[in-house]
Amino acid sequence: MNIVIPGGSGQIGQLLRRALRAAGHTVVIIGRGGNADVAWDGRTLGAWADAVDGADAVVNLAGRSVNCRYTKANLDAMMSSRVDSTRVVGQAIARAARPPRVWLQMSTATIYAHRFDAPNDEATGVIGGDEPDAPAYWRTSIDIAKAWEAALAEAATPRTRKVALRAAMVMSPDRGGILDVLLGLTRRGLGGSIAGGRQWMSWIHERDFVRAVDMLIDRDDISGAVNLAAPNPLPQRAFMAALRAACGVRMGLPATRWMAEIGAFFLRTDTELTFKSRRVVPGRLLAAGFAFDWPDWPAAARDLVTRWRAGR
Repeated sequence: MNIVIPGGSGQIGQLLRRALRAAGHTVVIIGRGGNADVAWDGRTLGAWADAVDGADAVVNLAGRSVNCRYTKANLDAMMSSRVDSTRVVGQAIARAARPPRVWLQMSTATIYAHRFDAPNDEATGVIGGDEPDAPAYWRTSIDIAKAWEAALAEAATPRTRKVALRAAMVMSPDRGGILDVLLGLTRRGLGGSIAGGRQWMSWIHERDFVRAVDMLIDRDDISGAVNLAAPNPLPQRAFMAALRAACGVRMGLPATRWMAEIGAFFLRTDTELTFKSRRVVPGRLLAAGFAFDWPDWPAAARDLVTRWRAGR
């Protein structure tokens, strides 16, 4: 197949390119970085749209990284980069003489509510924004996620099936990814519980992420929102304990809320990424018969840490 990946210059785009090319597919990366095959600005139609015409599938990953301070400028950039890129990809598909059969659009598991009482699947999950125990500014992340998916829904692409990928944290051994950051903290003895560690963490092994994308490209009967998350999320303290065990690190210093806020400031990131309880499960993938190779975090962590060390 010919698969086009707008916004594919980042970590997830590169792991998809490696895996899809290894499977024999032709992959075209559209982006702004040096890893791109075709350049774009993420906002306007241009020559890049020719790559979409005749493609079998489009997987749009474009959007500013959320690993930053949640200033107004950064939040505005998150919103515009997601909505504008989704809208223009829809325009490229709409004008194509031979539009792709399927459009997989990146979304986020952050769209669900901060909660501890029950898991969020696609059918019964609670969309966030009105949680009484969450900081008011967290609603902006929900608004961004809703606008992102709305831009997909509004695109006039009747000949192209559309899927919104509500992805949890994609765990891979690549440099600069979330696992790389967590391992850096863990190896320094800082991989303990944060603010008590009750908050749920949802994740997916990179190889299951790729396999799920491959299945969603093939399955003409699946459209709409799909959670890309392992079936067994776990509380942050248990998540980090498993990661420490995989690393052979015996101790991880816990961090109170105020300590985590100071650390986030110096790391130029935001505490929502660690404080929010994201208990997301893959209801539609499981119903479709998808079998996870890595359903449980302890085994996945051991595999990823081994490969991370080999890569160094």
